[in-house]
Amino acid sequence: MTTPPVHAPDEAAVPAARSADVPGADAGADAGERSSRGLLARAALLTAVLSVAGSVLGLARDQALARLFGAGRETDAFLVAWTVPEFAATLLIEDGLAFALVPMFSLALARRAQGTVPGDPVRALVAATLPRLTLAFAAAGALVVAAAPVLVRALAPGLPDHALAVDCTRLTATCVVSFGLAGYCSAALRAHRRFLAPAAIYCAYNTGIITAMFVLGGRWGVRAAAVGVAVGGLLMVAAQLPSLAGQLRHPDGRPDRRRLRFRFRFGFRFGFRRDEGAGAAPRTSTATATDAPTPAAGATAGTNAPHRATARQEAPAPRTTPRAADTPARPLALALLGTVLLFALCRQSQILIERFLASGLPSGAISHLNYAQKVAQIPMTLSLMLCTVTFPVVARAVADGDTERARARVERDVALAAGLVLLGTATVVACAPQMVQLLFQRGAFTAADTAATAGVMRVYALGLLGQTVVGALARCYFSAGRANWYPLGAMAVGIAATAGAGAWAVGPWGVSGIAAANAAGITVTAALLVAGTGPRSVPVRVRRVLGDLARPVPVAVAAAVAGALVADRLAAPGVSPAVPLAAGAAAVVGVFAVLAPVLGVRGAVPAVESVRRSLRPVTRRLPHGRISLRIRFPLPRRLPPGARPRRPRKSRGSRRSRRSR
Repeated sequence: MTTPPVHAPDEAAVPAARSADVPGADAGADAGERSSRGLLARAALLTAVLSVAGSVLGLARDQALARLFGAGRETDAFLVAWTVPEFAATLLIEDGLAFALVPMFSLALARRAQGTVPGDPVRALVAATLPRLTLAFAAAGALVVAAAPVLVRALAPGLPDHALAVDCTRLTATCVVSFGLAGYCSAALRAHRRFLAPAAIYCAYNTGIITAMFVLGGRWGVRAAAVGVAVGGLLMVAAQLPSLAGQLRHPDGRPDRRRLRFRFRFGFRFGFRRDEGAGAAPRTSTATATDAPTPAAGATAGTNAPHRATARQEAPAPRTTPRAADTPARPLALALLGTVLLFALCRQSQILIERFLASGLPSGAISHLNYAQKVAQIPMTLSLMLCTVTFPVVARAVADGDTERARARVERDVALAAGLVLLGTATVVACAPQMVQLLFQRGAFTAADTAATAGVMRVYALGLLGQTVVGALARCYFSAGRANWYPLGAMAVGIAATAGAGAWAVGPWGVSGIAAANAAGITVTAALLVAGTGPRSVPVRVRRVLGDLARPVPVAVAAAVAGALVADRLAAPGVSPAVPLAAGAAAVVGVFAVLAPVLGVRGAVPAVESVRRSLRPVTRRLPHGRISLRIRFPLPRRLPPGARPRRPRKSRGSRRSRRSR
């Protein structure tokens, strides 16, 4: 039995099978590829907009924390407890669990489309994994609550207020369960090409924290922020449950909808178009009503319209790469889950090293590192939004055995992400003092805190390219849904470099030395991941990727210098920091936009094309499945002076009908 695919307006879908399997469907594949690119651009834009909203709320959260509690011992105690939600977000939402679950759900969706297994593979996967993972999340949260004193002592042995940090850690431990469920829902929805609810979770999360701080801050102090973490985690789950329940309730997809379109073209044009999904092949004259589609064709063109004719099928072409969907179903492998979680844990342990080294520095050092990292990582987060959107596409291509499509997608994403993150890096380096002053310098956050945070932020920005490359290429290693130990080894080498360099640099340079060690370690990991691509992951072309990463670097350097000169010239004691910040950012963007095409930055043109496609509606004009009616309203002719308008002549039919009456 062939099950039709799921259709949705925000589905960034690609053809479920390769066009080589169905001769005669090249036109449909080309149309599906064009629609797929436009839909991916729209999904990436939607995700980026909601991520920006979540980041803005995160900055408002940090502003509220700085305004209410400053950068002293209470804030340091909370930030040590903040390690728990930071680790939980990386392990269970952003990287770890998503790397394991998105390929598994993509494989289940491919089997559902082919109809090779009885029942619904997606529901079976949820029934087999969700209860076990929920028990594991609850056990991990209880362990954090019990071991909170030991954990705080290990993270920050020189912390002044140990008891306050323990209380905050126990309050934030509830996020282990809520973040785990939120990450599970996000992975399932992204595999179904649903990006709205997963992108909005951080808006709900930060809203809960901000509300709790202002409502309970006067009574409970900084513990109110820890309570907000617990409330925000519950809101993250609640924001996604309705969408996921709808996907599981309708496994056969939603019925075709007819959409009314209005277009003004020398009059009014009304049209009805059937929503058929990307990748459907147009009807040909050789099609017959009795032709039965194969599973690949059904997954491409859809079978929920009985009257729709399909192309005549021939013998499928030989496939050089076996599809993962053809292999027997396998449960959630502990080896895969272990490698993914260990990789994410090892990556997040950079924060542990930073706070361990900064705990022996003067009071406020951990706060300066935290604020600098939050602002500096915004460009990296935005640049990885495209990789987050296209990760299900890469996993589906690997499941279908189409490694060429997966490689092209990964190379394009890495180039575009590198260009975007270097543009953000240049902006951060050029305008760091103005950013910190505008965002945080009020209340208990003084000018000395602004200077220290801005200096650390500029050093942090040097490692943003490495962070982006690690985030983009790590998805390639886990896209096949198999255990892979190479990323963990590369991350371990980078962590060792971070620890060694940080221990050596913290003495002479303080918090700036810790930030420099972070940048050096993550750059080492990125180099190892680029060098290790091939049989272990999607086989990208290393030389081409290195060229795409190297070309934007001199452009970013020139843009940063120009932006810093403009921002420093306009900065004055009586001038608002928003003025030099806006001028410096405009200078950075202008220089980058001029030099990027000149030096052949590959990500510059795709960025413009993605924005252009996302701003216009993506519609496919098919000759069938649409009824159009054009109504013209002629304008009245201008009559000469004194002339009387002519009466319309009556037709013979009207005269005969009048005589008959």
